[in-house]
Amino acid sequence: MQVSAVKLVRRELDGAVTTLGAIVLPSNPPERLPALARAADQAGLEQLWLWEDCFLAGGVAAAVAALAATTRLQVGIGILPVPFRNVALAAMEIATLRRLFGARAIVGIGHGVQDWMEQVGAQVASPMTLLREYTTALRALLNGETVTTRGRYVRLDEVALDWPPEPAPELLIGATGPKTLALSGELADGTILTGGTAPSGVRTAKLHIGTEKDHDLVVFVPAATGPGAAERLAEQQSRYGMDDPGVAGDARAVAAGLERWIEAGATTVVLQPTTDEPDPEGFLRFVAEEVRPLLS
Repeated sequence: MQVSAVKLVRRELDGAVTTLGAIVLPSNPPERLPALARAADQAGLEQLWLWEDCFLAGGVAAAVAALAATTRLQVGIGILPVPFRNVALAAMEIATLRRLFGARAIVGIGHGVQDWMEQVGAQVASPMTLLREYTTALRALLNGETVTTRGRYVRLDEVALDWPPEPAPELLIGATGPKTLALSGELADGTILTGGTAPSGVRTAKLHIGTEKDHDLVVFVPAATGPGAAERLAEQQSRYGMDDPGVAGDARAVAAGLERWIEAGATTVVLQPTTDEPDPEGFLRFVAEEVRPLLS
């Protein structure tokens, strides 16, 4: 699928290709993002992922900043919460990203954190209905179609983009529960699993996704390196109630640890630093320059 079209890092296992990336957490000030993106680009990192967490940096604006500061880096947004944006606006933003930056721009959509959606007055009674209606309309708009729909939540009257992207982009859905995973398998080109998903969770997700077509499976894996890495990671995993310990240590230890997710079926593995990572630029270089060669 197109999300994996720009491949610089390849790891073949049972016929599958695994992409390696890293996350810049939204706890970093937005003004640091261009420098972090340039560091990732210069180091040869394949993918940089951003989160649109409330109430930190806006996902689209952050992605534009990262993409504009780089030349070959793919930048993923995981995810844009669908209750936040009218679907026509989301289509306009995604289309603009793709026309400006091509396949380097990757966008995932999803329910969003329900507590945050309630906090901003955007929570809906049936998130599943909204996500189905939204994904269906969004794909049609990005395909250049004129859309009229009268759904429970999504209502459009002869809406069409003046500047649809060419070609139409892939769509990814962030999912955890069985129903959302099944919906992703039905409607999306890929699924984004939450940080802390254990390899067993990847296997279970694949069963719920259940599609026989090409389907990217993105998993965020908590990771730490450098002095006190194991202790920092263990403290974070305990604080957030994560069952899986993640991966910690030098490049060989991290690469060896990632085999568990690769063998479980992840096609894109994205290393997620701890919230107290002392050197975000160094973490990005570590993933690109030290871990990547061990997965080539």
